Amino acid sequence: MSMGLMGRKLGMTQIYDAEGNLVPVTVVGAEPNVVVRFEARRDGSKRAQIGFETVREKRLTKPMRGHFSKAGVTPRRFLREFTIAASEEWKPGQEVEVALFRPGQLVDVIGVSKGKGFQGVMKKHNFSGQGAAHGSKMHRRNGAIGCRSTPGRIFRNQGMPGHLGNARATVQDLRVVAVREEDRALLIRGSVPGARGGLVLVRTAIKGQPKPQEKPQGKGGKAQPARSSKK
Repeated sequence: MSMGLMGRKLGMTQIYDAEGNLVPVTVVGAEPNVVVRFEARRDGSKRAQIGFETVREKRLTKPMRGHFSKAGVTPRRFLREFTIAASEEWKPGQEVEVALFRPGQLVDVIGVSKGKGFQGVMKKHNFSGQGAAHGSKMHRRNGAIGCRSTPGRIFRNQGMPGHLGNARATVQDLRVVAVREEDRALLIRGSVPGARGGLVLVRTAIKGQPKPQEKPQGKGGKAQPARSSKK
């Protein structure tokens, strides 16, 4: 995994690509993140802790003040840690900017989803509901959940009404459409979790990057010639 960064979701808009197609994008504004700590572990892995958004020292505890003072970094409001590739090297105080990513790269975006409050099973779990005829009292309820005498309990993970949203959510394999260094912004295709102004974390996609398409191999390891549609 490579280094990532934190930013704020500024909202959604639309742009045209090189082929003239309309592309919906989310704008993520990211002022330069800063490396607070870099650690190489005995197992060969490396971890980097980055900070985002400056904050006044009086809002921090004494241990946190010492943590930033030791690194020689201005105190930051948010801290996140990344496990990075063995070939990468970062130093405390080094800035991480949007130029870390490139157009066409796949990324994962992590945020906190919008809170929906207390919701029923149809909205929360996409249940289909029950009969809507006159006299029915079970229009939007989940129905019977008991199991009689055996096993005599409700199974774990049974869909029930409850609080929806306001939880950590990850959207994988989103494509970076544009990197605007002068505006300190990333344009990412599609939607990302959270409300406008919410904190989001952008990292290199853990499922890897797209590979160039290869021609199917025939018997003996040779590529098969393309078949013509004409007879």
